[in-house]
Amino acid sequence: MFDVFDPALIDDPYPALDRLRAAAPVHRVGATGFHLVSSWDLVQEVLGAPETYSSHLRSVLLRRADGSAAALPMDGGGTVEQVLATADDPAHRLHRSAVLATLGRRIRALETSVQEQVDGLWSAYCAGGTVDWARDVADRLPLALVAELIGLAPADVPALLRWAYDSTEMLGGWVDGDRLDATINASLELHAYLAARFDEALDRPGDDLMGELAVACQVGDLEPGTAVLVLLQLVGAGGESTAGLLATAARRLATDSCLQRLLRAQPDLIDPFLDECLRLESPFRGHYRHVLADTTLGGVDLPAGSSLLLLWGAANRDPARFEEPGALDLGRAGVRRHLAFGRGTHFCVGSALARLEATVAIHALLTRTTSFTLDGPEEEAAAWVPSIFVRRHARLRLRLV
Repeated sequence: MFDVFDPALIDDPYPALDRLRAAAPVHRVGATGFHLVSSWDLVQEVLGAPETYSSHLRSVLLRRADGSAAALPMDGGGTVEQVLATADDPAHRLHRSAVLATLGRRIRALETSVQEQVDGLWSAYCAGGTVDWARDVADRLPLALVAELIGLAPADVPALLRWAYDSTEMLGGWVDGDRLDATINASLELHAYLAARFDEALDRPGDDLMGELAVACQVGDLEPGTAVLVLLQLVGAGGESTAGLLATAARRLATDSCLQRLLRAQPDLIDPFLDECLRLESPFRGHYRHVLADTTLGGVDLPAGSSLLLLWGAANRDPARFEEPGALDLGRAGVRRHLAFGRGTHFCVGSALARLEATVAIHALLTRTTSFTLDGPEEEAAAWVPSIFVRRHARLRLRLV
């Protein structure tokens, strides 16, 4: 029997996911009303049928004190508005267009800022020869850029980082009883902060994403409450994927000196290297779907009202889709078809910014050192955040030479 909250899955979930995908690619999680979907083809089938599988976040899996899984309602009985990643069309199309209409242009304009942020973090945290790359670079860089993109004060980034990680902790399922209230409060505090900033933007829209959302509200294209929820999701999830990628890439390089030398000699290989890191360690391990009507998936009956957790990390290592899926292959054909950024209408709106940040940061790590390794035994130098939702490092100590 597969235990989604088995502690052994934190460090290396992939052997167990391989067995799950082979034996039960649609796996029922006890009496929770949830099924895990782990094969490439079945994940694609779900993504291709939004009329049956809604993106609305109705409930999440939560680990009980005894280690068993339970379902935690998240939508207030249908009263919570769904936006962006958790919205369905036509609302999703409206939210996405409001963000995407200007996001691409603004991301391209951030290239200088990304380099400046990396330079500043390197001077502050990497000059001494050792660094906790996860805490000091991978966590800090994405939220600083998200704040600049939205139009939030740089001095607020530490609070934003704490609110963002605390509020998404609940989605990861590994939440002790005494932490549950803290995660809820973090989400409420982040919402209150963004609502106050957005009220200011409605009066005086700035030249930033928040200002453009404010203008959309002024002309009646968007409701202010919806705009705040969009900003909440951008802050809450905007740093997770990039932080996961930045630390995964650094750890891969720190434990493979030959790979380091190859990328130093051929920096054009950084791009396919990052895609393989995304495929091998998908920063979001999965996303939830809500079943709208009785259906069958992979020969398993799914009743209306049940839920799915689509396991990107398992599907991205499906041998039916990728040859030798556990190997890092810089010449892999079609590697960008991985699911680390989602697929289709819900493809991550910030994927271009994540790639830009990771490229600049990893290039700096390679060009400003002659070598780097883990700072101590791997089990001490590196640690993953316990989560069934994100694949991110809590600690990654590097020794730089």
